[in-house]
Amino acid sequence: MRESALSGSSCRWSPIGSACVDSLGYDLIEPRPNHSSLSRIRERYGLVVFRRFFETIVEQCVAAGLVWGEELSIDATKIEANAAMDSLRPRFAVEAHLAHLFAVDGDRGKDAQERADPDGTDGGDEPAPFPGALPEAAQTALAERAMQRHDGIGHAGRPNRTVTIGAYRRTADFRVSTTDPDATPMLHGSGRTHLGYQDHDVVDGGRARIILAALVAPAEVQENQPALDLLWWTRFRWKLRPRQITGDTKYGTVENIVAIEDQHIRAYVPLSDAGRRPGLFDEQDVVYDAATDTYRCPGGQTLRFLSHCQSTQRRISAAPAMACCTCALKPQCTTSSRGRRVGRSLHEPDRDRVRGYHDTEAYAKAMRKRKVWVEPLFAEAKDWHGLRRFRLRGLAKVNSEAVFVAAGQNLKHLLSWRGWGRRPFPSGTAGIVYPGVPLLPALSP
Repeated sequence: MRESALSGSSCRWSPIGSACVDSLGYDLIEPRPNHSSLSRIRERYGLVVFRRFFETIVEQCVAAGLVWGEELSIDATKIEANAAMDSLRPRFAVEAHLAHLFAVDGDRGKDAQERADPDGTDGGDEPAPFPGALPEAAQTALAERAMQRHDGIGHAGRPNRTVTIGAYRRTADFRVSTTDPDATPMLHGSGRTHLGYQDHDVVDGGRARIILAALVAPAEVQENQPALDLLWWTRFRWKLRPRQITGDTKYGTVENIVAIEDQHIRAYVPLSDAGRRPGLFDEQDVVYDAATDTYRCPGGQTLRFLSHCQSTQRRISAAPAMACCTCALKPQCTTSSRGRRVGRSLHEPDRDRVRGYHDTEAYAKAMRKRKVWVEPLFAEAKDWHGLRRFRLRGLAKVNSEAVFVAAGQNLKHLLSWRGWGRRPFPSGTAGIVYPGVPLLPALSP
């Protein structure tokens, strides 16, 4: 066995005519495929084929019994984009320029846009028919909700920019990179701001740590936003019935907790400390009486219902201002001259239930397990598979890169289960079939 200095691949020295053939079957003097072939294949296949390949690997892991399905963990990591902060320009100018190019190029511009967002139009805008036997009115209601809902997975992680939160505006709403328009500013671990994405993964709680779903979204998309889409997609795609879902504090929003608990799944997530003021009594220090729908503060005063906030879905209770002004505990309770006010969410029973999990050993075990189950997978992808910085640009391409890496990580676990010395590809016999594990089917574009 000799090494070819020209090709960089291992060669077999043939005694017949001194021909050197590398491990891929190419002769020493035979031209190799041009590097642009990979780019063309990626453009022709698109994200759909890469996702099908990823799902095929997961299907084999399920068939091999490597997916437990009783516990799911969700987490995200920041990945730097292949673009610099200097490429940021006003969004209106970039969009006007792209609109001009689209008008000039015509069909070519339309084809380029479809390649950049292949999943935006795949399958059409009409929702798929519901497989079960539901009344027509229920099917119509579900179809209307599906049409109004933004499908983050179907749009390759692209956010809905038509939704605004009051006067708050994201940087990506008015500045965009000319190099990678989908990458948005993010605060890196070094304290500097870079353009980047967030890779969201759902990981099985079994010993094999199989990645069941992967989605890359711009860095501006918070971790909790695509969480429910990924969890429900994972459940129905792989037909799982998890008992618990584990995540960090960013996933502990009221929307996520209510949706998970309504499915009779335990939400093992820490609750956010937003709104807590150091040095003052917390909301848990004000005791709630469900029978009278009132609060009692540490000073013994009763806080009665004041108003209902429709936007935040909270009921506001307040103590008499005069009672608070004469209370000796006011410096530890509130700084307002109107007295102490407490807001109770309409979904507070679900929050109380999740808060009750925090004192159990099962919750502590889930938090310890998450640190050694999910976070090392991200470190492995960054250190061993080059996912610390994306090589490609655009949401469709970076999603292809991320799911390809996730498929490779799952494939390593599958090969470890089969036995590295008995792997059928590429050096073994292609016809070897292991009991209960089908071979990879051919993927057509």
